[in-house]
Amino acid sequence: MADSGDQAKTNLEAQGRMGEIVGSGDYDRLTEVLADGLVDHDPAPDQSAGPKGIGEFWTTFKQAFPDVALEPVQVVATDEFVTAVLKVTGTHQGEFLGHAPTGRSFEVRGIQVGRFADGKMTERWGATDTLGILQQLGVA
Repeated sequence: MADSGDQAKTNLEAQGRMGEIVGSGDYDRLTEVLADGLVDHDPAPDQSAGPKGIGEFWTTFKQAFPDVALEPVQVVATDEFVTAVLKVTGTHQGEFLGHAPTGRSFEVRGIQVGRFADGKMTERWGATDTLGILQQLGVA
């Protein structure tokens, strides 16, 4: 049996792979790090369940902000959870929440907490400052 330090490292590596997959846009690979029965406690409106829904979210978000970047500010891993505080940036080049592209950029804070088992995320909680994005884009 792995000790908790090994499990925390495994969870952190899975979180890192998720970031790489999101950055690459190869969302079919999300099943490498997201469990089939993933429960997203904070899904986007109309988001499908599981890894498919996470992929749908990122497809839509990257259409609106093709240069979106997630920069880890603080990451803490335990034998069960990974908590990541992120700096999220992007430039509005596609429709977002019904708003036509403005060409304006944003920088906000986001947070994600994932519960892991066997090297895959099984539950997700998260929030990004959507109001801050809308305000910086000049549409709120």
